[in-house]
This record gives sequence, structure tokens and C-alpha cells, in this order.
Amino acid sequence: MTDASFPRRRTGRPAFRRAAESVVTRAIAFSGIAAIVILAAITVFLGMNALRAVGDVGLWSMITGTDWFPTSKEPSYGFLPAIVGSLWVTAVALVVSVPVGVAAAIYISEFASRRTKEVAKSVIEFMAAVPSVVLGLMGLAVLVPSIRVLMRLDTGLTAFAAGIMVGVMALPTIISISEDAMHAVPADLRTGSLALGNTRWQTVHKVVLPAASSGVFAAVMLGVGRAIGETMVVLMLAGNSGIVPNTPLVSVRTMPGTIAGEMAEVVQGGEHYSVLFAMALVLFAMTFIINLVADVVLENQRKRWRR
Repeated sequence: MTDASFPRRRTGRPAFRRAAESVVTRAIAFSGIAAIVILAAITVFLGMNALRAVGDVGLWSMITGTDWFPTSKEPSYGFLPAIVGSLWVTAVALVVSVPVGVAAAIYISEFASRRTKEVAKSVIEFMAAVPSVVLGLMGLAVLVPSIRVLMRLDTGLTAFAAGIMVGVMALPTIISISEDAMHAVPADLRTGSLALGNTRWQTVHKVVLPAASSGVFAAVMLGVGRAIGETMVVLMLAGNSGIVPNTPLVSVRTMPGTIAGEMAEVVQGGEHYSVLFAMALVLFAMTFIINLVADVVLENQRKRWRR
């Protein structure tokens, strides 16, 4: 009886594992399909609510329009000031966050001691948990007056101030993902580089960074998505001026700030309401294109490294 029980145990385990693998595979497939369905549902929802504005005003007229006077007798709905303002804030944020974030990730991954690495990761996680409104208040109290004095401007509420704070907000994302990508580089590559006579910095520059480039690029793209979609900080620091800016040292209006600032004051179902959904649709399309370009670049890098 005991001998007969062994085959049942030995055949039962593989069967259980196959069943578990089947359940996990189906759950992963369901999650992927659900993500696609949710993305499509968001697109349809934005498109349906923006349909009136597209029909009455015209999508191209809104995108290329330079005047934003939604409450005047003859309203104007020009997205161009908000689009350019969002791009200026994003550009400043990237200039601030990418060099600092990648450099910090290199230090944590390659040069820091174990104790320093643990403390640094804890600080980065805490930075990610700080509410955006707190950073906005810090910017109002410290950054805005400093920029006004140092740059000799009439006001410190500019795209430059908003971009700096948004860059600070993007830092935890860029640092964490970049550090994970560098940490995933096999240790044999580092050992081989050092054995060939390269210094630690040369190893980082010639081996680790190229090997982790896809992950670093993904981190930067996520930082871009965070910057271009940030609402509270830009609403507090950008100045919300409806002009087409040619420099970051002026007050600007951004798309997320416009939507957040005006959505609560419009009549639901009205033209202004529909125009704000059209602006959200344009913002959604911009972030989708950025992510699509990032995926294409990452795939090209993967193909190059497989050769």
C-alpha cells in the first residue's frame, strides 16, 4: 500500500504544477487584455466627450489656435499656448532630472557602499511619497522668490520654476529604474572589463551604461510622462498666463493645469466642457506617442544588443 502511494505522489506534483502554470498564464493574458481594453475605453470616453468641440470648433483649429478666451461673448479655444507651455515645463524638468537622476543612479549602483545604498534608496522612496502640493508650496516659498531676484523678472511664477520642481518630482522615478537597470547588468561584464585594465569609471562608461541603456532610456521616458502630465505643481508655479511663450522665463499655461483649473467651473455637457475633454484627448495622444517612440527605440536597442 505504501509502495503504491509513491507513483500517485510523483505524478500528482507535475499535474499540480501544470495546472498552476496554466492558471498563472491565463491570469497574465487576462491582465494584458484588460490593460488594452482599459486604454481603449479611456480613448473612447475622451473622444465621445470631445465630439461636440471637434464638430463645432474643429480639432485643428483648437490645436493651432493662439487665443484662450472661453468665457467671452465669442469664445476662443486655442490650445497652442498650453501645448507650448507644457513642452517648456517638460524640457526644463528633463534638463534638471536626467543628468542628476542618471548620475545618482550610477553612484548608488556602482560606487556607494552597502550602507550608503540602503540610506539613499530610503530617501528616494520618501521623495516619491511627498505629495505634489507640498513641493508646490516649497516652490512658492523658496524657488519663486529666488528666481525673481536672480533673473530680475517681474514674477517668479514661470515655466522655469515649475520645470525645476517637476524635475525634482521626476527624480525618484528616474533614479530607481535606472539603478535597477544597472544592477541587473551581469557582474561578469564588470569583472571582465576590470581584468582588461579599465578603471571603475571606464567600466561604467564603456560597459555598464551601454548594457543598461534600454532601462535608463525607459526611466527617462517615464520621467517625461510624469513631467508632461503633472498638474498641481504647474498650477501653483507656472503662472497660468495664456500666451505662446518663446522662453521658459515667462508665465505659462499648461494643458493639465488648464483642465484642472477650469473643469470644476464649466457647465457639464456644454461647449467649454467638451473643449476641455478635447484638450485632454490631445494630451493623451501626446503621451501615447512619446511612449510609442520609446518602445520603438527600446526594441531597436534590444535588436542591436542581440547581434
